[in-house]
Amino acid sequence: MTNAAVAQKISDPELTNGGWQIFADRLTYDPETRLYKALGNVLIIQGQKELTADFATLDQAAKTAKAEGNVVLVSGGDRMSGRRLEMNMSDNTGTLYDGFVFIQENQFRIRGDRIEKTGESTYRIHEASLTTCEGDSPDWQITGKEVDVTLEGYGYVSHAAFRVRQMPMLYMPWFMFPAKTERQSGLLPPLATYSSRNGIEYTQPYFWAISDNTDATFYYQHLQERGEKLGVEYRYMLSQDSKGILMFDGFEDRRIDDGSREATEDWGYDHDNAPRPNDDRYWFRAKFDQEMPGGAMARLDLDVVSDQDYLREFSSGYMGYDAAEEHFFSEFGRDLDDENNPVRTNRLNINKIWNYHVVNTDLVWYDDVIKRRQSDTNDTLQRLPRVGYSALKQPLLDVPGFSNQMLFASMDSEYTYFFREDGLTGHRMDLHPRIYLPVRLYESFTLEPSLGFRQTAWYVDGDREDYTAGADRYKHREMYDIGAELSTELSRVFSVDSENVEKIKHLIIPLLSYEYVPESDQSEFPFFDENDRYQQQNRMALSLTQFLTSRSTVSGPEEKDDGPEHRYNQFLRFYIEQGYDFNQSHDPDLAFEPLFAELDFTPASPVTLRADAQWSHEADKFISTNFSVHYRSSRGDRLHAEYRNNREYESEVAYRNTDQQARESLYLEVETPVTRRLTLLADYERSLETDESIETGLGFRWRSQCWALQVRYEKEGEDHDIAFMINLYGLGDFGD
Repeated sequence: MTNAAVAQKISDPELTNGGWQIFADRLTYDPETRLYKALGNVLIIQGQKELTADFATLDQAAKTAKAEGNVVLVSGGDRMSGRRLEMNMSDNTGTLYDGFVFIQENQFRIRGDRIEKTGESTYRIHEASLTTCEGDSPDWQITGKEVDVTLEGYGYVSHAAFRVRQMPMLYMPWFMFPAKTERQSGLLPPLATYSSRNGIEYTQPYFWAISDNTDATFYYQHLQERGEKLGVEYRYMLSQDSKGILMFDGFEDRRIDDGSREATEDWGYDHDNAPRPNDDRYWFRAKFDQEMPGGAMARLDLDVVSDQDYLREFSSGYMGYDAAEEHFFSEFGRDLDDENNPVRTNRLNINKIWNYHVVNTDLVWYDDVIKRRQSDTNDTLQRLPRVGYSALKQPLLDVPGFSNQMLFASMDSEYTYFFREDGLTGHRMDLHPRIYLPVRLYESFTLEPSLGFRQTAWYVDGDREDYTAGADRYKHREMYDIGAELSTELSRVFSVDSENVEKIKHLIIPLLSYEYVPESDQSEFPFFDENDRYQQQNRMALSLTQFLTSRSTVSGPEEKDDGPEHRYNQFLRFYIEQGYDFNQSHDPDLAFEPLFAELDFTPASPVTLRADAQWSHEADKFISTNFSVHYRSSRGDRLHAEYRNNREYESEVAYRNTDQQARESLYLEVETPVTRRLTLLADYERSLETDESIETGLGFRWRSQCWALQVRYEKEGEDHDIAFMINLYGLGDFGD
């Protein structure tokens, strides 16, 4: 038997060829048994794995190793420790006694009497406990007779008990949890909730990683009072500009709203005075972006729902309206119609943009759910298609006899075919070219008169009986309009003695504009939308726009070859406009249009301000005022306040047969951390028209090292809701 030097490593070719390196205070080797013994500060290294212990033996013939005393095995960020370890060096399997396993990615901490490494990434733990909490007495843990864990897969626990501290709270014959660190197929955390309408709800999603750029999630939802709901979400991404998301869910509802008071109170809503007699319920929605040849871009939005109550009733959860709207907006920058709107927009848009020209084509279908399902007639107006061409303002020709004087031109044009299942249908072509003659005055002002000519033609379909009998189905309209703008720019740069800001530029743009459209009798023309009736105008407006822009140095005082790098921040924009209608000059109160002002203030600080207002000279008061302030401190305090004052107005989309009713209200939302773990939450909205509360919410959020709890009370009208959400880090959310 031979002795090796202190802290020397084994240089046996058979071991080193396998990637093994062994260090110890004392090493011995028996040639007959081919057995190595390492004593004191033992360190065994193979690739990214490191094993430390007080004593270790390596059987070269059997390719096995044993370690005892303060055994620690580290692999990447994962860690195993215990009293004794037995390993097979050929396949890296083994058993750890009185062991502890820490999986870094999802912070799992697993203890067991015996931990078996059964494969490259599989473990079996006997008499196990699982938690993501630190300490010997964790806030929560799941204990079990036996646990099987596959890294990048799942863990399975038999005879599991959920414990708070050491107290058992729930027994489960079998429990599964995710142990994934990479994207792959498998079950996602379930969602369990309870509501008075639906009873116990349980949602189980399954994720399918189809390929590198496509995946899908399938959902099963059990609704105790309603039925079994199924859903699917499919996603793909070919490039940043070519991608799509398709979502569908539906079920057979055991409850209907036949219009009776009891059924409406229990299973329907009375906000639209329409019952919901159907039991076949579903929602299909999708958004797609697709790059096309020649630089064109196609965008498709689909939104088809079974009834007017579905989105309001199922607004939360994996398949709810709130999650879908947030997902679509974050991916595509386009949201959904409001959940209470029974008219859903389906649109295919194809556009091509050049430097000075734009072609924009729409196929738009407005699906009125109530009319589709509950009415014998449906007069919802569709645009199939709408094709627009715009030429932006650009040089046209030199003005004879004037040096450096150019005539500019632009044009807007549109063709639309209007279709409805019941009612007037037909074609409309509209052309609106415009010429401009900008003139520089005194090297400081710009005067830009313009002249436009509008040519509109209609053709009403001949098979429609509701058009006046004998009337000419072809109509045309010719109109001109005149405009002029006088503007200038005033600016000054101020030096600022500040560490963060070097200079601030103040830019002022006053603008005087005039527009004139002659009076014209248009009653003989078909009426599809507001563009079929252009109102007489004789209007002047004076506006003032101000900008404040700061400049700061990014790269520091040392200049590079091309000088220091700067950052510019436009932190204030203020716009105010006063219009005057000459057609109402006989009454000054009517002639002066409401004074409009708008403010955006976004300094490099925790405060953001936005406001707009209209002051009526006739009523001598504000007729529209909206103000919001948002504040977030460095320690996490957040305050959001809005004053909303919008009177009733006719919708810009009146052809959808939906008039929007605005209201005057005050909305407050507060979030403040009381301690490092406890945060108080509150929000409140009150109608200033009826002097009644619209919505009140109170709650708190408690965050621990390994779990979080959020509790919320909400009152909206006569509805009272108490909701809770507990998150066990590593296992998912429970509650709603």
